[in-house]
Amino acid sequence: MTELSSDNRDLPARPFLANLKAGFMVFLVALPLCLGIANASECPPIAGVYTAIAGGLIATWLSNSQLTIKGPAAGLIVIVMGCVMQFHDMAVASGVENPKFEAYRMMLAVCVVAGAIQIVFGLLKGGILSDFFPSSAVHGLLASIGVIIMAKQLPVALGIPSSLLRDAHNHSLEPLALLLKMPKLIPHLNPLVAVIGLTGLAIMFGVPALYPKLAKKVPTQLLVLLVAVPLSIFVLRMPAPGAPDYQYSLFGSEYALSTKSHLVNVPLNIPAELGSRVLDLAGMKFFPNFAALRSPVAWKWILLFAVIGSLESLLSTKAVDILDPQKRKTNLNADLTAVGVANLVVAFFGGIPMISEIVRSRANIDSGAQSKYANLFHSLFLLASIALVPALLNRIPLAALAAMLIFTGSRLAHLREFMHVLHIGREQLIVFVSTIVGVLATDLLVGMFIGIGVKLVIHYINGMPLLSIFRPFLSVEHLDEKTYLIKASKSAVFSNWLLMRRQIRSYGILENKNIVIDFSESQLVDHSVMENLHGLQTEFSANGLELRIIGLESHIPLSAHPESTRVRGSRQEAAH
Repeated sequence: MTELSSDNRDLPARPFLANLKAGFMVFLVALPLCLGIANASECPPIAGVYTAIAGGLIATWLSNSQLTIKGPAAGLIVIVMGCVMQFHDMAVASGVENPKFEAYRMMLAVCVVAGAIQIVFGLLKGGILSDFFPSSAVHGLLASIGVIIMAKQLPVALGIPSSLLRDAHNHSLEPLALLLKMPKLIPHLNPLVAVIGLTGLAIMFGVPALYPKLAKKVPTQLLVLLVAVPLSIFVLRMPAPGAPDYQYSLFGSEYALSTKSHLVNVPLNIPAELGSRVLDLAGMKFFPNFAALRSPVAWKWILLFAVIGSLESLLSTKAVDILDPQKRKTNLNADLTAVGVANLVVAFFGGIPMISEIVRSRANIDSGAQSKYANLFHSLFLLASIALVPALLNRIPLAALAAMLIFTGSRLAHLREFMHVLHIGREQLIVFVSTIVGVLATDLLVGMFIGIGVKLVIHYINGMPLLSIFRPFLSVEHLDEKTYLIKASKSAVFSNWLLMRRQIRSYGILENKNIVIDFSESQLVDHSVMENLHGLQTEFSANGLELRIIGLESHIPLSAHPESTRVRGSRQEAAH
């Protein structure tokens, strides 16, 4: 009896210690990334830390997601940066005294409204939003974001003056223009800054490849800081925060090191800073500038924040559920509402948008997290760091943070992403590449719709009737007392999946019946539908039911992938 009591006393401590340890390990990864993401987004670096803190202190209690880490994400850099820069140009044109800070405040107003929309999405069960967009277009969007991040952060890592990154009208160069101009920019690098940036890149790419066991034990982001901070202080003699610029000569050229341009800058008294924001809400100095909402441009960015932020968050949450050793399922609607509430609140304190972030969530799982309290602990460690050691944070070189973000961007646009999409089907690769080119040539929203448009054109070429773009043609009949047969005619594609899914769940899970789906009369069943059906089969199985697919014997798979697009036809037609 005594022994059993002792075991019971020990049990609560084990998850607590495991979550505490995981929270600390995630904090080590999150701190530099939060600073770097905010800085790359043209916002104060501390804004990223505020966001991660809010993610732990607010979203933890509103969502049942057990292992996701909420915080700023590299995938949103392009949106936040684009929003701030466009508002900055508008502020300059209107003669505002401090256009950069005013643009930041206008972006915060956009975030407030986008957060409110995310709350509405969640309350209206918008968690299924992630099932609508074709995965090849979504992956193309993320890959294009990776390319843009690398293009924008390489000049920071090399210390190239920001004045060279603007066009004749003093507007920041668009991604394609920046990529084309990059060879001419390299000779203008700042050698001492480049040493830090290239060292950071060597660590980020080299350690996981050459010393994988070390990379698993110690976050590479922490290794970069452990090398870059002493390197900048003792070897390169980077000026201390507040010190005048340092001039030096090398190879007959003059260069400058500046705390404003080359080091992180966070307030030295964070509690006083936050206190002043709370007390000064009436004075509107730090308050989001809702006058921005009068501009039609603001609503474009609200749409991007709400849709792409929600989509990326939902996809990350679903991916983390798959990685969960205990196979717990997140209520996606509640999680989306939690993210929306946290986004709305943190915008009033100067934070940038957050999502359920996949990289830190994976680090959380690998560190042994047991529950959502690891997310809470990671935010508490962040809060302690900015309250107790802000002076140390101000010695972090921006080039080191840029190296981390270049690595993150390379992961989003890695060659294996292209190969993975090609493995699913050549038509998926066309959609993937079309989305990337579309985003780089236009913007995120237009590029996404270009990818979706290309996919619909390919489906039409493969025989999809126009009538079935948004409507699934389904007929339902009893197969036996426990089973419904659903026959799908015309085509089953990503754009009519949500209606199809509602029908399948309504007759299946809600009525506690098995479902057989017959595609023998369908001209085309696309990859997104095949992929989503596989996920729905798992949901049926968890409810003790069966979802069976028949009628694909006369369809030609467009690749060897088990979830590839199927087109009805003969094998002889496939050969031609």
